[in-house]
Amino acid sequence: MKFRLKAFSLHLLGSATVLTLILGTLYLGWYRWPGWYLADATQVVTVLIGVDLVIGPLMTFVIASNSKAHHVLARDIGIIVAVQLCALIYGATSLWSGRPLYYAFSENVLQMVQAYDVSTDEAQLGRQKNPELAPHWYSLPRWIWAPLPQDQEEAKRIVTGVIASGADDVISMPRYFKPWEQGLPSLRGQLKKVDDVAYFSRGEKKRLKERMQVAGFATDQMNTMPFTGRGIPLLAVFDLANLKLIGILPKK
Repeated sequence: MKFRLKAFSLHLLGSATVLTLILGTLYLGWYRWPGWYLADATQVVTVLIGVDLVIGPLMTFVIASNSKAHHVLARDIGIIVAVQLCALIYGATSLWSGRPLYYAFSENVLQMVQAYDVSTDEAQLGRQKNPELAPHWYSLPRWIWAPLPQDQEEAKRIVTGVIASGADDVISMPRYFKPWEQGLPSLRGQLKKVDDVAYFSRGEKKRLKERMQVAGFATDQMNTMPFTGRGIPLLAVFDLANLKLIGILPKK
């Protein structure tokens, strides 16, 4: 039993160290609030934790025995580690491919743009036509304004494509991105009272208003906007004096 506990502890420590380094790097670089929440990364992380911190070490605990030949024990643990590495590569790749690149104001909503939302061709066009706001592999999340192009025919083509076939929206086209500050006048005109914001039910709006009151935010002003991603929408609250984002609230 002592041998098994030692093997289990060493395996758990090694797995936890590697997983902490990978998840910590991704979190600190790309997934800080509200990225982790809006990306709905919980499922991937749950798989990683289940395989690397639970199943892997437990399997080592089960198969470890000081009566086994060393090469047999090494083979068995090697198989377990190989499975863990497959899960780790899958999870890390999924999180990297879905890392937040932009928080975009577009039309009447804030939206998170993840790496796989921007195709290789669109990224290349962005680097050619709008290099300052184009994505690179090392890009960290940026706040931007993503208006429809001024060319009415092009704007109509984008909107029609989204509605008709789910084609790329303007938030996936870095060539049209503009600095966040330039979009603030348009953003002001799209702010609403929390009671009038879409994406939330009446009960959810009631809870959001309660959270706003606790945080000291006015609930009777046009100071909010929905904040969406692949996960559950959030409520963004702005200071009307300078349009600074002062709160991002979950509905649950």
